[in-house]
Amino acid sequence: MVSLAVPDVEYDEYDNRQLLVIPLVVLAVALCIIGGWYVMTGSPANLGLEFTGGTEIRIGMSGVDSTAEARTQIRQGFDADPDSIREVAGQVYVVSFGAGADTSQLEAQATEIGELRAIEQVSASFGAGIQTTALGGVAVAFLAMSVLVFVLFRTLVPSLAVVASAFSDIVVPVAVMNLIGIEMTLGTVAALLMLIGYSVDSDILLNNSVLRRTGDFYESVHRAMRTGVTMTLTSMAAMVVMTITAAFFGIDLLRDIGIILVVGLCTDLMNTYLLNVSLLRWYKYEGVGR
Repeated sequence: MVSLAVPDVEYDEYDNRQLLVIPLVVLAVALCIIGGWYVMTGSPANLGLEFTGGTEIRIGMSGVDSTAEARTQIRQGFDADPDSIREVAGQVYVVSFGAGADTSQLEAQATEIGELRAIEQVSASFGAGIQTTALGGVAVAFLAMSVLVFVLFRTLVPSLAVVASAFSDIVVPVAVMNLIGIEMTLGTVAALLMLIGYSVDSDILLNNSVLRRTGDFYESVHRAMRTGVTMTLTSMAAMVVMTITAAFFGIDLLRDIGIILVVGLCTDLMNTYLLNVSLLRWYKYEGVGR
């Protein structure tokens, strides 16, 4: 059986500022990206059809020689300019239009371009309602997680370490989504909710090992790392396989969820074993927040 050996990190060779600088710089860059996106687009992320409203059409383009040729025919066949054209399976394309497009005209033009497989319309008002509900769900989940952590530990600094890590684990993937063009949809919101669970799990594992179990501080950290890092790397490997498989079969949603989870889990490793460890050591040895 292949075992995953997690090396012991010599934390005593680094002071708290050295441990904090990397996760804080990454978080600051992510916040700048999201802030800049909001200034340029009026939204902190690329919003999908469910949130903005619009029309989505699936067209079969059998007999077309290449993807580039199919995209060209689709763009030329519609009077309105499509927001996006995605190939989701063999010679099947999803064409998206913004809110306000004439659905009946789009349907008629789609039948002339190729084989119309499906058409879906979401009104702008309905999309705004879904957006409010989804963001509210993330906010409630984050608030509930924060309350639970404070109830479990009943001390300020360890609890804030868990909350800060979870916040960064969400913010960094959203910034990456903006950079690589992944839209915020109900599916990607679900991925962000999963990241909250992953983050809390690994951080509580670390905090429990340090605060509630016997042993030296560094021994407790290394004990938590052997379990936590193995668990996270195993999850990352599964997500990488899912992402590659989904990309191969043209399943965009699963591919996007896999990318978000891989980025979030990498961020969680950094936050848990740099940010959280530094704050716990500060609390343990200097008595801050006791």
